[in-house]
Amino acid sequence: MSAIRTAVILAAGRGTRLAGELTDRPKGFIRIGAEPIVEESIGRLQAAGIRQVIIVTGHLANDYEELARRSAGVVQTVHNDRFAESGSMYSLYCARYRVREPFLLLESDLVYEPRALTTLLAGAAEDAILLSGPTGAGDEVFVATRDGLLSGMSKRRAELAGNVAGELVGITRVSPALFALMCGIAEAAFRRTLMFDYETDCLVAAGRERPIACPLVPDLLWGEIDNPGHLARVRDQVYPQLQRRQAGLVAPTRQ
Repeated sequence: MSAIRTAVILAAGRGTRLAGELTDRPKGFIRIGAEPIVEESIGRLQAAGIRQVIIVTGHLANDYEELARRSAGVVQTVHNDRFAESGSMYSLYCARYRVREPFLLLESDLVYEPRALTTLLAGAAEDAILLSGPTGAGDEVFVATRDGLLSGMSKRRAELAGNVAGELVGITRVSPALFALMCGIAEAAFRRTLMFDYETDCLVAAGRERPIACPLVPDLLWGEIDNPGHLARVRDQVYPQLQRRQAGLVAPTRQ
């Protein structure tokens, strides 16, 4: 298993598409099981060997700051004070002085099974974007590869050239060299706009200069919660299946 011990969770977004479901709490504090989904994610990270979790906050940051206070030093926060006018890459850029080693990059609104982490941590590639098979969740981001390496990403599959290998999960393994490259690309983009995404904008650009592997787990159980439809899918389908799989009642498909 890899020696990666740090994770960065992006949690600055306002969750505007979930306005009817959220009132005074950020998306990461949606509760489907016994704990908010971000706390369940942190638990999975710790079980996989992660010792430090840096959460980039923005909208409703107090909830994450309170989580950090009761985390016994595991969780630290970095605030993006321009969250209302910036994209996800600017949030990641805000953590550049806190991260000097390889890390896992996640989003706060993910529900996923532990294989998502172990696949990346056990892989040989320094830099890797996790892919799944088709989910039918709606709003998917499709990833194209060439010789197993990232070549493109888009929500519009027809725009992609090459082999469409799978769907973007939102968990990425990032080396210091890749992070430095991403920050350099982002700084040039920020002269025009702060609305620059870490995945479809920055990772795709970085992939033109550095190999980024795209490991695929075809039957991975996971869901991102961006809108009410996503929430219903995770609550009614993904989470119950994940619990059954973790209890050993349903075995994952052998690859």
